[in-house]
Amino acid sequence: MDEPIKPYAISEETLYHDVRGIIESSRSNAVRSVDFCRVQMYWQLGQRIFEEEQQGKERADYGKYLTRNLAQRLEPEFGSGFGVRQLEQARQFYRTYPIANTLRSQLNWSQYRRLCQIEDPDKREYYELESVNNAWTARETERQINSMLYERLLMSNDKESVLAVARKERIPESPQEIIKDPMVLEFLGLHREASYYEKNLESAIITHLTEFLLEMGKGFSFVARQKRILLEDDEFFADLVLYNRLLRCHVIIEIKTGKLTHQDLGQLQMYVNYYDRNEKLPEENPTIGILLCTAKNDTVVRTTLSEDNKTILASQYQLYLPTTEQLVKEIEVVKRMAQQGNE
Repeated sequence: MDEPIKPYAISEETLYHDVRGIIESSRSNAVRSVDFCRVQMYWQLGQRIFEEEQQGKERADYGKYLTRNLAQRLEPEFGSGFGVRQLEQARQFYRTYPIANTLRSQLNWSQYRRLCQIEDPDKREYYELESVNNAWTARETERQINSMLYERLLMSNDKESVLAVARKERIPESPQEIIKDPMVLEFLGLHREASYYEKNLESAIITHLTEFLLEMGKGFSFVARQKRILLEDDEFFADLVLYNRLLRCHVIIEIKTGKLTHQDLGQLQMYVNYYDRNEKLPEENPTIGILLCTAKNDTVVRTTLSEDNKTILASQYQLYLPTTEQLVKEIEVVKRMAQQGNE
């Protein structure tokens, strides 16, 4: 008598990972569902409070009394999430997003609460869209707002193109639309006043690779560290090699802990030429080179590189979050330089 056919054997390890993935996916979906229910709850609270407040609009302080009295009764029963401040935030939430079906299920209450603090509607829309597009956590959304990502992109792009990319109305066509200057690398944990070598900075970037790729911009993936380039009998090593799927090209990054020099630009240009001639596929775009430095001289950059240069960029990095005043000054400098260039 023939033996019964045994079912297709699958390794226990594969089975474990499949089952684990199902559980984690279900848990994540459940968390997102709960988070969005919380968003809807606060929106409804804000709507109800605002409607009641409008009925007593002839009394200037009616809204303050209303939220205060509500909080005194709700907080002992439901907890700190229903205090005066939270109810005022719910009201502001409704005022900022008055149409319920425009709320995004991918965003949680912490993200919406932070977005409501942004007065500029275009800026708020940008962070809202990018939080969804990039699946940012509340912490990542907070970090990008604090590092002034929107303002840094506006230093080399016009507002319409920045918003069009966030709305997915167009795909970035140039490095300047993705790569920021300055780059903020506060997550590396290096102190700006400390003395350190380029290898220390490079090691810190590898340790915090996820955060670094997020700071770099859209579409980046890691390829190599200390990529060996052999030219006859001479060896050279490119610090970092990335690939950008939107620009469809390799991106070579050289790290300098000092001020940029024309020799640095020449070396990076050599690496870019090597990749274009030996690594680039016919359907790919020309390689981009980025020189990360603590200080740069834009005149040196323009004088060293050809006038039609589009592939070598110098980006200043800083190991701390910029203040609004610092960024405003930098934006003004960039605007003046652009105006001088057009004259």
